[in-house]
Amino acid sequence: MFISALELFKVGVGPSSSHTMGPMLAAREFIDLVRGYCLASDTSQTLSIRCTLKGSLSATGRGHATDRAVALGLHGYTPIAVADQDVDSLVKEIWTNDSLLIAGTCHALFTASKDIIFDVGPPLPEHPNGMIFELFDADSELLVSETYFSIGGGFVSTISEIKQLVAPLKMEQVSLFPYGFDSAKSMLDMSVESALSIADMKRVNETTLISAQVLDEGLDVIWDSMKRCLERGLDTDGILPGGLDIARRAKKLFLQLQAQPDKTDVNDWLCAYAMAVNEENAAGHMVVTAPTNGAAGVIPAVLYYFMFHEGGTVSQARQFLLTASAVGGLIKHLSSISGAEVGCQGEVGSAAAMAAAGLCAVRGGSAQQVEHAAEIALEHHLGMTCDPVHGLVQVPCIERNGFGAIKAYAATSLAIRGTGEHFMPLDGCIAAMKQTGAEMSVKFKETSLGGLAVSITEC
Repeated sequence: MFISALELFKVGVGPSSSHTMGPMLAAREFIDLVRGYCLASDTSQTLSIRCTLKGSLSATGRGHATDRAVALGLHGYTPIAVADQDVDSLVKEIWTNDSLLIAGTCHALFTASKDIIFDVGPPLPEHPNGMIFELFDADSELLVSETYFSIGGGFVSTISEIKQLVAPLKMEQVSLFPYGFDSAKSMLDMSVESALSIADMKRVNETTLISAQVLDEGLDVIWDSMKRCLERGLDTDGILPGGLDIARRAKKLFLQLQAQPDKTDVNDWLCAYAMAVNEENAAGHMVVTAPTNGAAGVIPAVLYYFMFHEGGTVSQARQFLLTASAVGGLIKHLSSISGAEVGCQGEVGSAAAMAAAGLCAVRGGSAQQVEHAAEIALEHHLGMTCDPVHGLVQVPCIERNGFGAIKAYAATSLAIRGTGEHFMPLDGCIAAMKQTGAEMSVKFKETSLGGLAVSITEC
């Protein structure tokens, strides 16, 4: 299997890759379908558009701004296009519209508050994050319809595509790449046979499709975006949106650490950095899927610590991201990174495994030690539920990213002091995560129907 690092890491907006970025992209794709219909048909007729959200998108979509994302997508916006814009102002303007300009003189009636439907009935059988887009004529006859699934990390599949996929995920065939590993075992075998590191093999695969310059420029954009997001979080205070009245804490914590550096340790810094990112995510600001938005703070926190506390270089940042993406691609291929599918073990657990792998690599770890670090980090997230309070990516998500970063750091320390030999292989751990997710109650998979989400007594 092959999934590009530049696809796994995507610049977009919060608060969720599966509930915000994915639906925005799906809505944008549907508008392209409608545009094609209008260009080939009589555009004088009165058209209307409706979007029905299913499963987890319905259950926690309001808290995850799914309706805002759909409206933005239908108006032609993409996550990366709004990453540096005032999204609140855009949404406020869109919410007053009652129609969409499709192409030329072709318009479609659409009122976001009325035509985005949160269907609390059973989810679609193919995936818990389903959405149905429909175009009608004046007589309510269906003209165009498409069902999309937001499968985690900002990736979207149509219903026809998802039925053809195993993960499900759009990937390139392994035969197209010199080192097309589709398991951790094959990755290690190829590393031994080629005498190349995981990052080196990943680079060779990437440059089969794009130039080395394009790859490095893309990786640099990813790291720069992570850094900017993290530093904005460290410089911002106030109350997060959504109604829980959760105060930002990263800035205050960071100032305390700066004032008393002799009384700090790595855990303090990692928590400050990870929380800064996820507070930005919760506010709906620019963030990088790593591999998801809900887990977006783990990898930036660990990489930022390495770069600014341990003297990392730009070349090492690229090595970190390539290694992390190799592990993330395996997890997405063999299991899932979607909280709605396997719980938070698939989000923060995957991010911790990726961060541990990346850190181990830049510290000079062998391929075997890198695989071990990823396995340790993932193993100690198995069974973790996704139970956001009020459907917001705030409690427990923000702190959970800090702990994910700490576990990643600890996993690296353990692995790099060993030989790389260990009992449980990463493939076995990923399989355990998939099985655990399959047997986990839907109440604990991003529906806010169980766990912490229902443990609050309101007076």
